Amino acid sequence: MLKIKVMPNSKINLIEKIGQDNYKIKIMEKAIDGKANKAVISALAEYFNTKKSNINIVKGAMSSKKIIEIIV
Repeated sequence: MLKIKVMPNSKINLIEKIGQDNYKIKIMEKAIDGKANKAVISALAEYFNTKKSNINIVKGAMSSKKIIEIIV
């Protein structure tokens, strides 16, 4: 499980590792209609070199702080 702090509506897309399982993600998408969540999943899939279907938002779908599960 990963703890993610999402910063939507940023000027760039960026994933920054803060701690062992903590990440800060800047996403260009706005947090409207789940667009930011989809962008987070896409960015994480690329970062961890896995399929988008292997990534689940366990907690915080409507929050900037999320718990993410990556199925290996």
